[in-house]
Amino acid sequence: MKEAGAELVDVHSDVDHHRSVFTFLGAGDVVERAALALGVVAVARIDLRRHAGVHPRVGAVDVVPFVPLRGSTMAAAAAARRMGAALAAAHAVPVFFYGEAALRPAWRELPAARRGGFERLAERMRDPDRAPDAGPPAPHPTAGATIVGARGPLIAFNAVLDAGDVALARAVASAVRETGGGLPRVRALGLFLPSRGLAQVAMNLLDYRVTPLAVAAARVSAEARRRGAAVREFELVGCAPAAALASWPADLAPIAGLRPAQLLPSELFGAC
Repeated sequence: MKEAGAELVDVHSDVDHHRSVFTFLGAGDVVERAALALGVVAVARIDLRRHAGVHPRVGAVDVVPFVPLRGSTMAAAAAARRMGAALAAAHAVPVFFYGEAALRPAWRELPAARRGGFERLAERMRDPDRAPDAGPPAPHPTAGATIVGARGPLIAFNAVLDAGDVALARAVASAVRETGGGLPRVRALGLFLPSRGLAQVAMNLLDYRVTPLAVAAARVSAEARRRGAAVREFELVGCAPAAALASWPADLAPIAGLRPAQLLPSELFGAC
C-alpha cells in the first residue's frame, strides 16, 4: 500500500475474529492501486480452507469498502467497480458489488452478499440469481470471493461482556439492532471469544449521526444489565470520525486500547 502511495493509518487484528482490518487514505486513484495491491497479497497468502473465525466471511479479501472523504459517492462507486473488476480479471476471484457500487438491488446490503459464508459460497453461486458481478461463476478454491463497494463512514464497535454466555450476547444484539426493532442504522451480532472465554456484541453503526455511538453503547449496557451481565469494555475496530467519540460518558465502560490515530478529523467527513 505504501508503494502505491497510500497512507496506512491503522491495522486492527483479532485472533478470535481471525481477520485484519486495514484503514488507508489517499486520492481515489491511489486508493484503487493500494486496495488492489493488498488484495493480490491476500489472495496469494490466505487459504480459507484452513481458516476459522467467529466473524462472518466469504473471502480472503472479504470486503473492500471505498469511503469518500470530501468527495463524491459516485466517484467512490466507480473506483470500487474498477478495483473489483481488476482483481477478478487478474486472479480469477469472483467479485460482488455492494452499497453505492451495487449493480443489483439484492446485493446492496453487505449481509446479503455474505450470507452462508465461505463454506456455502459454491452452493449459493450455483443459483443464477446469485452470480457474481465480475469474475468466474465459482469461488476461487482458496480465496473464495470478494465483496467490493462504496459507502459512507461506518463505525465498527464491539462490546465485550463480563460473561461467556453467547446466547445472552445474541439476545442483547437482537434487542439492539435495527432489524430486531432496536436502534436505527445499527447492525449487531452476538459472538463468543474463545481466547478470552467471554461473549461479545459486535456492532456496525451505519450512520453515527442517526444513532450516535454513545447511544448505541448505552443501549447495549442496559440490555446486558437486564439479563444479569455487564459490559466490561468497548472496542473501536479501525477508525472513526473524531466527533463520534467526543465526550465519552463517564458512566459507560471504557474504550479499551483506543489510539489517537484511530480518530480521523471530522472535517474529512463533511461532504459524505
